[in-house]
Amino acid sequence: MEFNLIFKAIEKIIDSYKKGGKVLICGNGSSAAQSQDMAANLINRYKINRKPIECLDLTSNLPMITSIANDFGFEKIFERQIEAYAKKGDVLIGLSTSGNSENIINAIKKARDLDCFTICLLGKDGGKLKDLCDLSIIVQSDESSKIQEKHLSIIHLISEKIEEEFS
Repeated sequence: MEFNLIFKAIEKIIDSYKKGGKVLICGNGSSAAQSQDMAANLINRYKINRKPIECLDLTSNLPMITSIANDFGFEKIFERQIEAYAKKGDVLIGLSTSGNSENIINAIKKARDLDCFTICLLGKDGGKLKDLCDLSIIVQSDESSKIQEKHLSIIHLISEKIEEEFS
């Protein structure tokens, strides 16, 4: 994991916000909880009381997720939301400890089709996603818990730097 990639991600996100874009974020399992944490950090606050910063967590709307999964398949739960909410210049952050989550892969592909910048927080060797994202931050470990611990630290650093920029 290279810190310069994290700071490049921060720069891309800040640039998107300055141009009227937003961040969308998604993950599965514990990564879904981390997705929700980042959205809360930006919309509410991380450390500083300030105006809300737009961030759309794609894991929180259970009726949406279950209806898409039922009608189109679990692998489409984020892709359909990206199609509805994303626009050119937005940033999609996908979290996958394996790098092979089909629903994240489909979300990244759809976001790229819509000219969004894509960032992936990945584990292991980065899996299929490492070459699909515009920017891949890979935690090289086979232990999901260790990968998720580092992903959470990265999310907190990103949240802190964005908050500092817009406070």
